[in-house]
Amino acid sequence: MTATQLFYLIIALLLVNFIIDKLVDALNAKHFNDPVPNDLKDVFEAGAYQKSQRYKKEKYRFGLFTSSSSLIVTLSFFFLDGFEFVDSIARSISSNEITIALLFFGIILMASQILSIPLSYYGTFVIESKYGFNKTSLKTFVLDKLKGWVLGAVLGGMLLALIIWFYQRAGTFFWLYAWGLVALFSILLNLFYARLIVPLFNKQTPLENGSLRTKIEAYASKVGFSLQNIFVIDGSKRSTKANAYFSGFGKEKRITLYDTLINDLEEEEIVAVLAHEVGHYKRSHILYNLLATTLLTGFTLWLFSLFVEWSIFSEALGVKTPSFHVGLIAFGILYTPISEITDLIMNYLSRKFEYQADNYAKSTYGPMPLVASLKKLSRNSLSNLTPHPLYVFMHYSHPTLASRIQNLLQ
Repeated sequence: MTATQLFYLIIALLLVNFIIDKLVDALNAKHFNDPVPNDLKDVFEAGAYQKSQRYKKEKYRFGLFTSSSSLIVTLSFFFLDGFEFVDSIARSISSNEITIALLFFGIILMASQILSIPLSYYGTFVIESKYGFNKTSLKTFVLDKLKGWVLGAVLGGMLLALIIWFYQRAGTFFWLYAWGLVALFSILLNLFYARLIVPLFNKQTPLENGSLRTKIEAYASKVGFSLQNIFVIDGSKRSTKANAYFSGFGKEKRITLYDTLINDLEEEEIVAVLAHEVGHYKRSHILYNLLATTLLTGFTLWLFSLFVEWSIFSEALGVKTPSFHVGLIAFGILYTPISEITDLIMNYLSRKFEYQADNYAKSTYGPMPLVASLKKLSRNSLSNLTPHPLYVFMHYSHPTLASRIQNLLQ
């Protein structure tokens, strides 16, 4: 295969992936007006359901515009030799390959972020505000962007620099050292995400003493779950949408409840949501996910090591000087068919884990409080009650509301 043929293969993969995604999105949109399942007829009143329909359609149109714009910019960058332009800028600043790679990705990612700001602003301050979800101030919006950029530059830059350093020292066997590094990073991130990363963006406070904490502690004691860390996060500073999540393991495990969740649900319903999160821990889902992602990362790095020295990758992207960082981009796009398959598998496992966590909550606390909480959360977020099965199969990490309720009530 020549470099030109590889270039057009890369373009074809970008186009095919886009077309498939848009076809599935369109198929899903055609089902927005499907009859609501009988188990869900009490989720929305008539006026609220019409509002949810308008929200879904507007989000769909906006998503189509943003993804189409992104594709046009990406293709333009490819055909106008953007990679060679950025690589030449990086090489004019430094001759060190690690520094060149950091500058290369830094320039591309920063340009991408800057171009996406107007769309992000519109999505937050126009669409989300229009439907009553947005609580983000302009100051918070700007600070979130800046903090995210700095965090990404520090953590991502550190990982990339070390991986390239491993490549320089170990050649094609770099993938073993890189795999160990990424695995260690993933474990530390799982352990300390809530303690180190979340406080950069949100305030977390221990759940105050009262009837809710008493009920949570009583449930935890009943199921033999050692729980000292119950935190409330100020999610309401950005959105009215509610959530809860479990993080960490060992002494670092904690349950985090959004303040919006506490405001929207009754205490029994909150305990049911927490029982679902405890179910994830009891069924070792966090460890399974960590193991699966670690194995997948190892496989990806090993596969990349087979092609890392192929100069045709750089030639295909129009870059005169072959390099690790340009090869990484070409490989990432060529890897798309495999990543699509692994994403399907991971989503399938995630949906299976959600059922298991629901079943745990059902057997240890009862089905009806969880059913009530799921309906309220869907109502308050204007969720899609009639997604197309293919869209669910390809994109949903959670089962549909109808499927979850049917499972809980059987």
